[in-house]
Amino acid sequence: MTDSRIVFFFDIDNCLYPKSKKVHDHMTRLIDDYFMKHLELDQQAAFELHQKYYKDYGLAIEGLIRHHKIDALEYNRQVDDALPLETIIFPDPELRKLLQDFDTSKVKLWLFTNAYVNHGKKVVKLLDVKDLFEGLTFCDYGSYPIICKPYTEAFQKAMREAGVTDMKACYFVDDSGLNCKKAEELGWTTSHLVEEGEPLPTEKICKYQIRHLDELRSLFPHLFKTS
Repeated sequence: MTDSRIVFFFDIDNCLYPKSKKVHDHMTRLIDDYFMKHLELDQQAAFELHQKYYKDYGLAIEGLIRHHKIDALEYNRQVDDALPLETIIFPDPELRKLLQDFDTSKVKLWLFTNAYVNHGKKVVKLLDVKDLFEGLTFCDYGSYPIICKPYTEAFQKAMREAGVTDMKACYFVDDSGLNCKKAEELGWTTSHLVEEGEPLPTEKICKYQIRHLDELRSLFPHLFKTS
């Protein structure tokens, strides 16, 4: 029997947990260290090249592989896997309650991240929500070319892996404006998460813009269990 449920795709980093956790800051330092060590750059040059690759390709690692032929899995070991996540991320009962309140007879919850599989699984395990998602589409550092958001191929890959063919059956939340813009262009129902305290974009990126994941309840009440 085919699964006709809607798929709700959730980004992980700075989406399932707040930016105030500063995971991105830890990551940035480790990436810059990697650039300095392996490309023999000073700190400023490393930072600038890191930012350029992030802007050009959506991920610093994409530029590193494309232009410097680095070992992507070794990069992952020195950057993502080196993050001290156990001291930063803890179970989030509010997030767990929100996810549990989705009506899973209508909705399949799915993770969609630009991180590698180890990092994605570790974060949701530490948040104590891993069991509530039916699958994970991650950026496979072990293959080339790397397929990551916001490229169309990444969204197609997520749909394939989640077993959905209709763009209208895809819902999505992410903190990245670039990713949200692409998702909406493709026909996904998209919510751009701009955390409380973060500046709002001068123009809305997509139809829905939220400050907190809990707002998904009022935006899409038909996807939640009725009390």
